[in-house]
Amino acid sequence: MGADRIAVVTSAVGAEHDEDLPLLVEALRADGCAAEAVNWDADSVRWDRYDLAVIRSTWDYVDRLGEFLAWADATARVTRLRNPAPVVRWNSDKHYLRRLAERGVPVVPTRWLEPGRTCTEADVDAAGGVVVKPVVSLGARDTARYEPDRRADAVRHARMLLDQGRAVMIQPYLHRVEEGERALAFSAGTFSHAIRKQPLLNEPGVIDNDRTPHPGAARYKPTETEIRTALRALAAVPVPDPLLFARVDLALDGAGDPVVMELELIEPHLFLRHDPQALERFVAAVGTECRRDRLDQGRKPTGRNRNH
Repeated sequence: MGADRIAVVTSAVGAEHDEDLPLLVEALRADGCAAEAVNWDADSVRWDRYDLAVIRSTWDYVDRLGEFLAWADATARVTRLRNPAPVVRWNSDKHYLRRLAERGVPVVPTRWLEPGRTCTEADVDAAGGVVVKPVVSLGARDTARYEPDRRADAVRHARMLLDQGRAVMIQPYLHRVEEGERALAFSAGTFSHAIRKQPLLNEPGVIDNDRTPHPGAARYKPTETEIRTALRALAAVPVPDPLLFARVDLALDGAGDPVVMELELIEPHLFLRHDPQALERFVAAVGTECRRDRLDQGRKPTGRNRNH
């Protein structure tokens, strides 16, 4: 049996800026895999050539969401895609936070405005100010926070998004986020490592789509409560098996309790350089996934079943 053929899936912008990409490809090759970085939208790629396609830095997908979701569905029909296509679709729209809350997961309180309705100052009334963002976004794009005396500006922001046919989230601004956002990374459902970073929305009233992502990211030891909160969020994801990778972004509420800001299951930056064992853990998880695939094939005498 030859080496496992693995596509580490990226994009033009990911190939340029993903600092973990060359590390991961090299580590997978050192582990005996035939790994290569492949743009998700590259012409004439035979995805059925690969035993596994691992989504990593497809960081342009929000601009072409329909095309990207169609690619995920089509690719999952011919190879094992991780994370799975249904999870990609579920996680691409931040309405998933509502599903987590329904399952009892502590999340940032959110008001949802759907296209077809308007926004009023009552919708953006919060003592500490609010954050306005679209439900489909990446890297805080088209997102801003507003002080309590700037409610009219927050309303205009929300209405702009609604007029574009985009659903909107309005959340209270959690001022303890200034103590740092926590990002907890998981490999194969097991906690791997964490970082703490400075908040992105550090200038009220400004929509800045060129912000430097993950400012001040540094290695962080999460509390047991933070790990438990992240695990509760992952347990609420509608998937039968542990996810190959995940990142759970947390902040502290006014009482100092962790709440889920985002659940990153498509293409999160995993900060593999920030922990000495992080890359090793991720490669081991990929190896386990490949072995599971071979076992699944062995149970199917009529040939390969790619619809996992």
